[in-house]
Amino acid sequence: MPPVNLLLKPASSSCNMNCRYCFYHDVAEHREQAFQGMLTESSLEKIIVSAFDYADHLCSFTFQGGEPTLAGLDFFQRAVELQKMHNQKGLNVRNNIQTNGLLIDDSWAKFFKENNFLVGLSLDGPADLHNENRCDHQGKGSWQQVMRAAQLFQKHGVDFNILCVVTGNNARFIEKIYRFYRRQDFRWLQFIPCLEPIEQERGVAPYHLARGQYGDFLVRIFRLWLDDLRDGNYISIRHIDNWLSMLMGEPPEACNMSGRCSVQFVIEGDGGVYPCDFYVLDQWKIGVAGEQSFAEMRESAAANRFVEQSFPLPESCRLCRYGVLCRNGCLRDRTRFDERGREVEAGEQEHCGKSVQRNYYCDAYRRFFGECEAELAEALRLIRGYRAQNALRPR
Repeated sequence: MPPVNLLLKPASSSCNMNCRYCFYHDVAEHREQAFQGMLTESSLEKIIVSAFDYADHLCSFTFQGGEPTLAGLDFFQRAVELQKMHNQKGLNVRNNIQTNGLLIDDSWAKFFKENNFLVGLSLDGPADLHNENRCDHQGKGSWQQVMRAAQLFQKHGVDFNILCVVTGNNARFIEKIYRFYRRQDFRWLQFIPCLEPIEQERGVAPYHLARGQYGDFLVRIFRLWLDDLRDGNYISIRHIDNWLSMLMGEPPEACNMSGRCSVQFVIEGDGGVYPCDFYVLDQWKIGVAGEQSFAEMRESAAANRFVEQSFPLPESCRLCRYGVLCRNGCLRDRTRFDERGREVEAGEQEHCGKSVQRNYYCDAYRRFFGECEAELAEALRLIRGYRAQNALRPR
């Protein structure tokens, strides 16, 4: 049996913020029932028992939302107790949480440290850029509360990384954002391109990230990172780490870089299970935790359909010299093109005849790999040297 990775939404789509680019609010609004309730202790126990029964060697639990801390600290304390109670096979159990930081206090930080949680903290750089999109329900910026959470994590020695959503505007200020993180000694970073609403034409959203903007961002952040690496200062940036691992013949750990979808076991507040965080939609439900086993859900017709839709690869990708690294990216970022290479708008897709799904940011990736090819080779040599000296520790 395989290692098992679960993504749980203990507070469903509920959130104490109102971020302008929130993809999960949009996903929830496309379901018959947007809010699916708070995960009960009974459902949580069923999930843990079923996961431990299915898993081999490793079982990881990632708590996300909405905002997962809305479930309360007692919920997470009980989760750890149940994991210890039911881990009869001696599995390696890992816990992770992605939070906006608003509810974090000393009690939360101590709990994360004592129970070895790896925490992702959403922070889009300095106050002016962060507050542009990450605001509360009164429209007020959240930067001060998030920075307080980061300081509490540092105070208590919590392992945490920073997640920054890349928009068209903040991509223009990546030097400012990167240097801000460096001044704060944030050394584990993720940069995630913003997602636009399902079925909405690209470019309409005010936070739209255009191809040219993303290509420029990829080149500039890589060169900032490489300058630090040349000085012997390694900063972990997830997408760069993955590309370098792939160049060394290792599989990427990020699912959006594997080229094919897999079943992620995303569990909503009512126990419903879905194959991907971006597709927690009624048509992709693969079961209910505790009613079907994870093995049954993994082999369900809906799960197989979901995975198979990611298989087709455009001929242009097969011929591209960078295809081995790009792999056509995440399914959610793929856009239909007709046989002449013209992008097909959402309303045309049912009538476009032959079409193929190609990554919307194809031009951005081609620009990055082409422009930075020699520098990637240099970075690869430096990373191999650091690994040989045990300078890079896995997170």
